[in-house]
Amino acid sequence: MFKEMRRSDKMLSNEEMLDIMKTTEFGILSTIGKNGFPYGVPVNFVYKDNYIYFHAALTGHKLENISFNNKVSFCVVKDVELIPDDFNTKFKSVIAFGEVEEVSEDKKNEIFILILEKFSKDFMKPGIEYVKKSGSSAKIFAIKIEHITAKGKK
Repeated sequence: MFKEMRRSDKMLSNEEMLDIMKTTEFGILSTIGKNGFPYGVPVNFVYKDNYIYFHAALTGHKLENISFNNKVSFCVVKDVELIPDDFNTKFKSVIAFGEVEEVSEDKKNEIFILILEKFSKDFMKPGIEYVKKSGSSAKIFAIKIEHITAKGKK
């Protein structure tokens, strides 16, 4: 169902892929809407146990697309370095494919804590208070990864 990586010589190890997914700050979520056009939007995310989690407002373009078709792709890029004299670029990237669904209300706080730990670890106490006050004005989504590849030029 998914194509194999064309340049297998650039394939990164599972450990490198995990490092990229755990340390990169944002990725591009790509969805398809009723009009048939792809929509790519940057989102902050956390990765855990073969799932990608992100938060969203209660309404919006990406939510409309997800409700139309929950199959998505997700791409992250890290350690980009242009090499002008070689007409090339060093990079590390991950592309994942999966189905996305909203996280249940009882699991939402657990994911908010993961997000706080990744992006605001020095401000956990005020972050938890912020989530208590504002958490109901956001949704959490999970992408269950069905296929993932990591690629890089070293």
